[in-house]
Amino acid sequence: MGGKSATKGQYFDKLKALLEEYHSIFIVGVDNVSSQQMHEIRISMRGRGVILMGKNTMVRRALKGFISEHPEYERLLPYVKGNVGFVFTNADLKETRELILSNRVAAPARAGAVAPGDVYIPAGNTGMEPGKTSFFQALGVPTKIARGTIEITSDLKLIEAGNKVGASEATLLNLLNISPFTFGMTVQQIYDQGQTFDSSVLDIEESQLLKAFTTAITTIASISLAVNYPTLPSVMHSVVNSYKNAISVALETEYEWEAIHELKDRIANPDAYAAAAPAAAAPAAGGEAPKEEKAAEPESEEDDDMGFGLFD
Repeated sequence: MGGKSATKGQYFDKLKALLEEYHSIFIVGVDNVSSQQMHEIRISMRGRGVILMGKNTMVRRALKGFISEHPEYERLLPYVKGNVGFVFTNADLKETRELILSNRVAAPARAGAVAPGDVYIPAGNTGMEPGKTSFFQALGVPTKIARGTIEITSDLKLIEAGNKVGASEATLLNLLNISPFTFGMTVQQIYDQGQTFDSSVLDIEESQLLKAFTTAITTIASISLAVNYPTLPSVMHSVVNSYKNAISVALETEYEWEAIHELKDRIANPDAYAAAAPAAAAPAAGGEAPKEEKAAEPESEEDDDMGFGLFD
């Protein structure tokens, strides 16, 4: 009993020290992850983070003991279920996630396992003898005999994602030397500085955040102006609109100030500023003014031969 208590105490101390040292935690699923693969993942994470595993009951008990001093740790409790572990880090979250997910190994199909993705059998020669044709037919795999061996005539989806692998499907995939699945750590949730969120949040680009933020500000400003309730986004619009109203009043009255003196003068004396306007028919740069065509002179009566020739 004393040994178990000491072990629990050491685990609690280690968990508390990691929680205080690192501000980000990846809650990872470790289903179908072998001990050798876990060892390789630990090596790849050196310098970037620390992996901590433990029984869920012990982890929950430790976290509940820390909640009095750090209430934010309570957000971790709902995710401590199933076969999970913690990856503590202070590094960039995107880079750490890629590192966690990159270490995967291929694995053969096992009867009863749930397929994490669609499994296809490609068309091509299997190299198997014709005596096994019935086995393919039972699974609905289109085949033909070519050069004394079984050939699959077209690609076939054998198993859909989320379905359990049957014994026949597993046997066929193993006969074809197809290892359709890859296993490794999966990121189930991320805890960062007291907040928890799904890993898909890391895929949001900065431009998308800025666009959403700008849209929200515009919406708030529009509502504030419509209901005449001042808010920080609407203050600038209110100031500009008020200034426009002040200019409108000044143009209709004798009141003016230095900034609009020229504007009022232009309205009152438009002829004085007409010379400053560009000429309507100014010649093109570097070109000559168009020449007027000389009007054709009417023929004089003296030149008229009245329809007679010179020797008529």
